[in-house]
Amino acid sequence: MSNWIVYSVGFFAQLLFSGRLVLQWVLSEKSKKVLTPSLFWKLSLLASFLLFVYGYLRDDFAIMLGQALTYFIYIRNLQLQGEWQKAPKFLRLFLWIFPVLLVIYSYNNNTYDIDKLFRNEAIPFWLLAWGSIAQIIFTLRFVYQWIYSEKNKESSLPFGFWLLSLVGSTMILVYAVLRKDPVLLVGHIMGAVIYARNIIILKKQE
Repeated sequence: MSNWIVYSVGFFAQLLFSGRLVLQWVLSEKSKKVLTPSLFWKLSLLASFLLFVYGYLRDDFAIMLGQALTYFIYIRNLQLQGEWQKAPKFLRLFLWIFPVLLVIYSYNNNTYDIDKLFRNEAIPFWLLAWGSIAQIIFTLRFVYQWIYSEKNKESSLPFGFWLLSLVGSTMILVYAVLRKDPVLLVGHIMGAVIYARNIIILKKQE
């Protein structure tokens, strides 16, 4: 597959990720408090779907890891908001099994194995480790958000979510520069600013 198609998938995914943040930020600024609109989670799920495909096409385990860990948390937040149940059943089923289908397809066609996931000639091991750690920290924000929301029986974006977002995003920016990945670079520059702004808004709320 040509590079321009691969990068187009990645850039469109990042555009959706950025769009959800801008939407959440604008609504929060208007209300003077941090909001969690359902469209935020819908755009998150679609963008995660596309970025998982992008990571697969680039043989980049760090990207795939980050999306695999958050994908189902987006679905759970839509369930908490009562939006997931409104989607057609065939769409819900497809979105549930998509990551599994992609792994099975790849395995049966010998496109990768466990050794290949952790050994990419284009990425030094130390850089792959940095990127994976960055993605794990970035992903932990949603694990934290999920636990917080389950505890309160309401989908929300607490302070810890934004703090982990800022730390993880900064690390991913370093990874993007070293990896020379324009998709990650563009996506996380804007994100870091919005994460910091939401922290400020939350502090004012308190």
